[in-house]
Order: sequence, then structure tokens, then C-alpha cells
Amino acid sequence: MTDLPVHRFRGRDSVELAWREIGEGPPVVLLHGLMGSGALMASDGLAPALAALGYRVVLPDLRGHGDSGRPHDPACYPADVLADDGLALIDHLKLDAYHLAGYSLGGKLVLRLLARGARPARAIVGGQGLDALDAETGRTDGYRQMLAAVADGAEFKPGSREEALAGWLAQTGADPRAIGFLLDSWVATPRDALREVPTPTLVVAGEDDSRSASAGELAALLPNGRLVLVPGDHDTSPFAPEFTDAVANFLG
Repeated sequence: MTDLPVHRFRGRDSVELAWREIGEGPPVVLLHGLMGSGALMASDGLAPALAALGYRVVLPDLRGHGDSGRPHDPACYPADVLADDGLALIDHLKLDAYHLAGYSLGGKLVLRLLARGARPARAIVGGQGLDALDAETGRTDGYRQMLAAVADGAEFKPGSREEALAGWLAQTGADPRAIGFLLDSWVATPRDALREVPTPTLVVAGEDDSRSASAGELAALLPNGRLVLVPGDHDTSPFAPEFTDAVANFLG
């Protein structure tokens, strides 16, 4: 992980939240995925590439992740709390002209922020298809069960997906109990809400990512949506040179 200064602010409910940033220039708020962190994004892939191209890349740690607050009180994860946190960060940084991007869970959050009235100059939704509009997807319950097992200290079969998840959580410092609460906070995004978003928006996904099957439909909902498919699956596509090129070309 990249060793960067950690900046802190208070969310609208006073939970302390953290962000890092790299580079100088027009700001890009870049949102990480489930069980990720801003520090991880800073070390590889899109974030350092954008910083090298002359952007100020703002990398929040979502609630329950990284250095942000991770209370174990379900009341601290009300409906749409991540969108509230994102809007609070934009207000805290006094961002008027900025870009907004996210991958996986971060891409789902970009859609929520657009639906809630965020108006970046341009937006990027990475690694998502049409089911990003749902409060839960077919993957959510599996994540919920695995997170609960890790939080309860369960022992997993060597080499299993659960053991790998537990190791990943330990590496990233994410809190399985807090993230489990966070999964319950999502709300659905009505299609009509996106049809009213004027922001030019790039939907970019891996050709071998199951989400790419409906990524075109997601892009079509947005009046100024655009779809680009790049090599790779959900895990590998954000590190493909074509992914960075697609975002860089879109931002201009």
C-alpha cells in the first residue's frame, strides 16, 4: 500500500471518515470497491495513472473500510449512508468542478450520487451492469454470509474462497462486521432518476466480467452515457492498459 497522509472529516452523522490524495490538477474523486480502500487504489492501476496525467485524485475510505469509522451499531448504517458520506466529502472539499469515478461497489455508489444530485463534470462507472440499480444483487447474500462467518471467527477450509476472503480482509484492514451492516444500507436507484442525469458518463467493464452483459443497458439509461468494454474480468480489467486509456480519453 502507498504511504500517504490520511485526512479526516466528519460525516453528516459525525462518524469520522478518511481520505487520501495524490497528484495535482483538476480533482477526480475515485471510489474503491467492497473490502478495498483508498490506499490500495493509490498504489496501482487507475489512480497513479491519473495523477501522472495531471489530476488531483481524491481517494476516500468508505465507511467500514480503511481508516474510516467502523462502528458496530446498525444505527450508524442508515439507508443510503454511503451517498450521504460522498456528498459530505464533496461539500467538505468545496468541490465545484470535479470528476467522479468508482469501480465495482464504487461504481454503484457513483450511480447513487448522480441520482442524489451530484453533478460532476464527468462520471465513470466501472465494473457494473444494470443490477447496480438494485438495492441487492444476486451476489449480496453470499457476501453477507461470508462476512458474518469471518466476523464470528469461523475457521475455513484451506484454499477455499472463504479463507481467501478472510486473508484479504486482514490485509486491507476492512471490518467484516461493519461491512455487513453497510450491505444493508443500500437503496434501489430508479431508472427514471438516471434518465434525468445530464452528466456525461462512461460505463467501462471487462469483456469477461459477467456484469458486462448488461453494461450497455446501463449506459443507455443515461442521456449522455457511453459504453467501453476492455480486456479482462471483474478482478483484472481495472488494471488493463485499455481501462486506463478509456478513462483518460473520456476525461480529455
